[in-house]
Amino acid sequence: MDISFLLNGEKIELRGVDPTRTALDWLREERGLTGTKEGCNEGDCGACSVMVTDGAGTKALNACILFLPQLHGKALRTVEGLSGPGGEMHPVQKAMVEHHGSQCGFCTPGFVVAMAAAHLNGDRNHDDALAGNLCRCTGYAPIVRAAEAAAQVDVPRWLDDDPAVALAGDDEAPDTGGPAPRGHAPESVDELAELAARHPEATLVAGATDVGLWVTKDLRELPEMIFLNRCRDLQQIEVGDDEIRIGAGVTMDRVLELMREHHPSYAQMLRRYGAGQVRAAATIGGNIANGSPIGDNPPPLIALGARLHLRYRDTRREMALEHFFLDYGKQDRHPGEIVEAVTIPRQADRLRVYKLSKRLDQDISAVCGAFSVRVEGGTVQEARIAFGGMAATPKRASHVEAALTGRPWSDEALVAAWDEWELDFAPMSDMRASAEYRLNAARNMLTRYLLTDLGAETDVRAIHEVRP
Repeated sequence: MDISFLLNGEKIELRGVDPTRTALDWLREERGLTGTKEGCNEGDCGACSVMVTDGAGTKALNACILFLPQLHGKALRTVEGLSGPGGEMHPVQKAMVEHHGSQCGFCTPGFVVAMAAAHLNGDRNHDDALAGNLCRCTGYAPIVRAAEAAAQVDVPRWLDDDPAVALAGDDEAPDTGGPAPRGHAPESVDELAELAARHPEATLVAGATDVGLWVTKDLRELPEMIFLNRCRDLQQIEVGDDEIRIGAGVTMDRVLELMREHHPSYAQMLRRYGAGQVRAAATIGGNIANGSPIGDNPPPLIALGARLHLRYRDTRREMALEHFFLDYGKQDRHPGEIVEAVTIPRQADRLRVYKLSKRLDQDISAVCGAFSVRVEGGTVQEARIAFGGMAATPKRASHVEAALTGRPWSDEALVAAWDEWELDFAPMSDMRASAEYRLNAARNMLTRYLLTDLGAETDVRAIHEVRP
């Protein structure tokens, strides 16, 4: 593949790029930019964080699971590119020195890059901005103090990356010729649909937060890849009177912002969905298409009654999202068919989403439950309850829903549903939780939903915050 992008302000043109090569490996091995570290090599630790700018703004991303073709037409800055003319330090770098924010130093470059991206974007929620950067030396207090100090200083003028200007004339799609592995980069959904139909065995790459691990951890050979990141029409959000349509290429950080307005509980869960670097790359369509039984996104979408839109060339079909997941690792998607969008009915906000994990931020769920119960006159009229982590696929609690419907919205409903849970789910035991724990957690989540709906305070963190 042929690609062009900016690297620390310098125009880079690469020919015959291996589409499976990661930005991290290229930076370290070809450019000698070793400030970007290899830590976990799976997008968890943040030591490899880099800044990437495109038409949508600047984000911190994990270079270890970022393939080179995803950089085409964009601007990349590493920790070495944060300093200004004559070696003038970025405000974040200076603050890290003054506040003793570096300990062993291995993770420090990733922290600095993530902080610089937040500084550029005016993000003052430092706990969230740094949730994707892990430090085994427990140096977070001085790092947060450094971030707070840097926030008082203006963004340096030398960080004005505009790839649209610098790369003018380089907008053609990367070349797809040459021997395997081959990469394709369609410019539109129409082009993507045709490519996918002609190359049904090709791996579709959106954010690469999952596919990246196939290469870095599983060492898989991917002979043919189709990159979706240049399909701008796949990245649209339409909020109508009756429904919200979200293109499959919309990143999860944008879904988070959308749901802050429409379904705040869903948004609160998404704040714990990976970390900032992951949410900035991962897409809603990719998350659905990979069909993970422990994915946190499908349960709330199912509880909302979401519908999935699929396309094969010019033929489109849609289905209730819950019907897409057939079995473990198996989805109702034909060879060459793409996920085009997901739609959510506009409705009153009755949704509550509860994610249970060992670590608050950036952790895999033991159980993720989503509840939307419609109550009229004190009686349950309709219940939609969906879980991840409880079965081989994201799954509705149909027996529990039936037990609740038509009953008073009270403890009576909980009692009626008690034995129904085991008819809906037979969860497995693993390192995250036992089967018994998962069933009890699911029951407790319904109890929490009821108590919250009746006005009780159920947020443990909020309760502790008001205690002396």
